[in-house]
Amino acid sequence: MKELTVLITAAGNVYMPGTIDCIKNNGERPIRVIGADMNDDNSILQMCDACYAVPRGDAPEYVDELLRICRDEHVDIVIPIMSVELENLSARIGDFTKIGTRVSVSDIEPLRIANDKLKLFEYLVKNNLPCAKYHAVSGIEDLRTAAYDLGYGSDKVCVKMTSGSGSRGFRILDANLNRYEMFAHEKPSSCVVTLEDMEMILAGAHVFPDIMLMEYLPGDEYTVDLVASDGAVKCICIRKGLRVDGGIMLDSMVVHDDRIEDMCIQVTESLGLTGNIGYDIRTRADGTPVIMECNPRMTAGVPVFTYAGVKTSKPCSGKRFLGAKLNPE
Repeated sequence: MKELTVLITAAGNVYMPGTIDCIKNNGERPIRVIGADMNDDNSILQMCDACYAVPRGDAPEYVDELLRICRDEHVDIVIPIMSVELENLSARIGDFTKIGTRVSVSDIEPLRIANDKLKLFEYLVKNNLPCAKYHAVSGIEDLRTAAYDLGYGSDKVCVKMTSGSGSRGFRILDANLNRYEMFAHEKPSSCVVTLEDMEMILAGAHVFPDIMLMEYLPGDEYTVDLVASDGAVKCICIRKGLRVDGGIMLDSMVVHDDRIEDMCIQVTESLGLTGNIGYDIRTRADGTPVIMECNPRMTAGVPVFTYAGVKTSKPCSGKRFLGAKLNPE
């Protein structure tokens, strides 16, 4: 098969070695990997065939720099990794198409919904699609009212900024928090706070941020990775978190669950998403799976499927994961 050249962003990220290894050893065709990262780190060259230092993903000059690299390196496919860069790339898909480069990203309108936690939940409710219970919050008083409405006092409640990733802008409100137990037995990075703590945190903001409250889901956690073309899902895999820390699955196993699979396919089809898509799912106490958020990009755990023995040709061919061909052969 013809060799492909793939540009992957955030190539210096800690989980990139596994991702790049799976791209290169895809069992289908030779692939040349170009890394792009904010940091000029020569260690990236140990994994990639070439690497480039680039601006932040939301910088005005970011896309122009990627376009230059794609022209110089004859890149076939761009795989974005960071949420912050997605809308900039989607808005310029036409410029990449002109130079013969495809980008694994959705069109701008569905992307703006999927990439914003509140807009996604509003869309799901409007279209009778499954999601967690939630409240949009516009101020401190609103925060307190919404927290108690979601059961604060007897139940935990989640606070999320509507944009962001990697547990940034996320806290769990717990009225029964024992600070000594936290001090003695938990790492300082714990995200559990009281409602009063959260009010003090938000009081430090110059402008009240875009946040939402969501029901706390105490059950099992899953991540769904899929590839789609205009909403048509071409392949899908599910992993269950066995050990999760800060939203990162440190141990996981590949599973099959029709309920979760059908739910994610339904949302993907409804929004008309394209490219690599990830969903975070968690179950209620009764075992019902609920969508927590969508990451309309390749996620950190995709290599788990390869290492678990999922063959790249059945059901998820390497080129479909890379976006080279999103139609059945």
